[in-house]
Amino acid sequence: MEMNQIRYFLAVCQHRNFTHAASASNVSQPSLTTAIKKLEHELGGDLFVRDRAGCRLTALGKLMQPRLQKAHDETQAAKAEAVRHTRLERVPISVGVGETIGHNRISAAVERFRTRLPQAEIELIVASASKLLDGLREGEFDVVVTAATVSEDLYRIDQLYDESYKVVVSKSHPLSGRNAISLSTLAETDMLDRPNCEMRDALHRACADQGHELYAAYRSNRVDWLVELARQGLGAVILPTTAIPADRGLVSILIDGLEISRTVSALRYRHQTTRPETNDLIREIARV
Repeated sequence: MEMNQIRYFLAVCQHRNFTHAASASNVSQPSLTTAIKKLEHELGGDLFVRDRAGCRLTALGKLMQPRLQKAHDETQAAKAEAVRHTRLERVPISVGVGETIGHNRISAAVERFRTRLPQAEIELIVASASKLLDGLREGEFDVVVTAATVSEDLYRIDQLYDESYKVVVSKSHPLSGRNAISLSTLAETDMLDRPNCEMRDALHRACADQGHELYAAYRSNRVDWLVELARQGLGAVILPTTAIPADRGLVSILIDGLEISRTVSALRYRHQTTRPETNDLIREIARV
């Protein structure tokens, strides 16, 4: 089944006359008639019955008309979408974001970027570092934002920003009034643990070096769940600054005697071509 056959069939449906349909389709009547006959042969029956008034649909023709109309409309929509993409009427950019990356800075950057480039369509996918890197190599993502350490041989690495970590508790928590919290105090506090936190091992080693051990009352790989538990006063969670929500019910506090930070980077696969729009988005995320 060819698209010109469907187009000629729909033209005859509209004009109820082979001659008029051929004229409207900008094709000779014999060519249109031949295409309709081939379509009828493929579908296994006549689609039209000719009479003095012109022609009318058979039962098979009536059955096929909505389906072929849908096929025609979908094809036209696909062509239009391809043209818009080619002409950059739409600029789809797929961004992979690490599970532990705070959304505050990225969402603000995306908003600024789309203000300058309204035709941009940003897709944000949150996943583990391994899934993001696999997707980047397979072409699923244009760029990945992560704090994971990777090889410069495979990836182009653009450092976006450095951020420190703070303890987050509810405003009603006993520690909320402090300017800083020592490791010994944290060791006596119910902690809300993130097993997928990049700084988790460094924090636990620092505590062990000082003879302390952190107790995790709750564990979750989801930052939003831990934040909600902290909001309910069930413990303290250590978060990177961009992941701390602007919430009046929460208080963020420095860790006394311990400076831990991380570098968040934008990764692009070296074997994949980068569009200028992706470069612009990366610069926007890096901008303070």
